[in-house]
Amino acid sequence: MPEEESVIIVGAGPSGLATAACLSRLSIPYLILEREDCYASLWKKKAYDRLHLHLAKKYCELPHMDMPADWPKFPSRQQFVQYLDDYADRFGIHPIYRRSVESGRFDESEKKWNVVARNGDSGELEEYSCQFLVVASGETSDAFVPEIDGLNTFTGRVIHSTQYKSGKEYADKNVLVVGAGNSGMEIAVDLSDFGAKTSIVVRSPIHILSREMVYVGLMLLKYFSYNIVDSFMVILSKLVYGGDTTISKYGISRPEEGPFFLKVKYGKYPVIDTGTVGKIKSGVIQVLPKLVSIRGGEAVFEGGKSHPFDVIIFATGFKRSTNKWLKGDDYLLNEDGLPKPSFPNHWKGENGLYCAGLARRGLYGAAMDAQNIANDIKAQL
Repeated sequence: MPEEESVIIVGAGPSGLATAACLSRLSIPYLILEREDCYASLWKKKAYDRLHLHLAKKYCELPHMDMPADWPKFPSRQQFVQYLDDYADRFGIHPIYRRSVESGRFDESEKKWNVVARNGDSGELEEYSCQFLVVASGETSDAFVPEIDGLNTFTGRVIHSTQYKSGKEYADKNVLVVGAGNSGMEIAVDLSDFGAKTSIVVRSPIHILSREMVYVGLMLLKYFSYNIVDSFMVILSKLVYGGDTTISKYGISRPEEGPFFLKVKYGKYPVIDTGTVGKIKSGVIQVLPKLVSIRGGEAVFEGGKSHPFDVIIFATGFKRSTNKWLKGDDYLLNEDGLPKPSFPNHWKGENGLYCAGLARRGLYGAAMDAQNIANDIKAQL
């Protein structure tokens, strides 16, 4: 017989922890299934050493527990992990680890969700049932590496950004970073700090802001429209990093739409500069166009030029695998595992199905989702 629960949460990242804490505060029993051997595995095992929160800590706090007042405005990865440890302790959160969910299906006759998970230790399938199912497996659940012609012929080392820790082991090596999002840009500066000969592929237009610019922008959004704040952000960016003509000399261009509009509309984050732009301008980091193919130890780029590399690091983001195991949901999540309904109605599906942390609004959005979900479940019990 399946184990019966009121609520099953799939995923023990920050979104799952936040949902568990909110349910606990309302005395609602729950179970968390986590495929890794720890909670917040992305933060604990798959993030680089120098990472700091890109947003001020007040925008990254989970419900019902603030970060310490004496911590810096932008805490380090290690500090945030400590915060999550303290959070799990405070709310008595104990996920069941090494459980990879293989199916979740709503039973119309029983009016329950039937969940099947594989035990990573024994290999056996385990069955659970619940009234409410929360998808909290995150925006960043499965590392994504694009298909590149000839990648299997590369004679050097290939890794995803989740495997990168520090530039120390890459000193004096020719390293190509593919992907100019926040991870790619910060990994590039970290590599160059340790003496690697660093190049980065910048394929699409990007907004470049500082952490303080983003902080000011978020404050202004309380009082002004996206259009006004975006215009101000672009002016600040041009003053600090150079106008469009200036940055185009280095292979960088800005999008037509503003940074906060792109974030809300498409989930595309602005690049938070941590020193990369200065190193690009000084020639320490080389910007290259789209990667077309690999030929042994050489990478071939749009335009036909090629360069030799010892290491390629793909900072190309993530995909979600929810569509592989969630069955019978035609309302809440699309094939990419993201919500179909628009914010702020993205978190609630049909038949007791919910999602937390998938609105592309970071930790702040995950915290809002967790509280909404717990309150909605409470109202039905």
